[in-house]
Amino acid sequence: MSSVAVVTGAGRGFGREIARRLAGRGYAVLCTDIDDAAAASTAEEIGGEAWSMRLDVRDPDAHHAAAAAAAERGRIDVWVNNAGVMRTVKSWEHSDEDVRLMVDVNFMGVMWGSRAAVAAMRTSPGGDKHLINIGSLSSLVAAPGLGVYGATKHGVLGFSESLQGDLMLAQVDITVHCVCPDAADTALVREELGEEDSALIWSTPRMLSAEEVADQTVALLDGKRLVAVIPRYRGWQARAVAMTPRFGLQQVKVFRWMGNRKREKEMKVHG
Repeated sequence: MSSVAVVTGAGRGFGREIARRLAGRGYAVLCTDIDDAAAASTAEEIGGEAWSMRLDVRDPDAHHAAAAAAAERGRIDVWVNNAGVMRTVKSWEHSDEDVRLMVDVNFMGVMWGSRAAVAAMRTSPGGDKHLINIGSLSSLVAAPGLGVYGATKHGVLGFSESLQGDLMLAQVDITVHCVCPDAADTALVREELGEEDSALIWSTPRMLSAEEVADQTVALLDGKRLVAVIPRYRGWQARAVAMTPRFGLQQVKVFRWMGNRKREKEMKVHG
């Protein structure tokens, strides 16, 4: 029986690179995205047993449809909830539509996907089953300018940890992982370059690449690690800042200033 992996948001960025690496490990990969042409492009590029379908992660029924399609090809051993959107303005300046979009895609999409994955995986015997949820460094610390986005990613982390607890108590052999990467040079981030409130993103010492995030994400299949911060030292920094929130927010002012300088330089280069 083929081992199948499902990846949401596989049309670009982390999702595309994760799908590519899962295929390299021998999984038949179902590449899903709200942009069905982008998902199809990823599957075509991967080749082999990869295939695609449109999936709007805001729709719980769509996740179950993806699970059913994946189960027709084999046993679902890996499910990656990667799809996400980001808007960077002050928390009270978002349109109601953008708030709902981020909550529905980034947080509810992970919950719907996780529930569908668990329902499909727990009734299928055998295999080494993993559920991977993509969080963010903002899952761990305050992120002014990304208040709503960060709140959704806090939710992803909290839900992932509690879900693993539920599975352990129920003796369901599914390993949950939550990946919390620092800022990465992806289209998702580049699209916010012109927003002044995205400054904190650019304060990172070094932008990650989608490829290195995908490498470390897929490497989690070799173990039981629940929370993976990329790079790891940024997690230590974030947790230290989070221990004293008000003092930490004073430090954020400095990081924001540094980030804005880098952002403005990037705008001149890519102008």
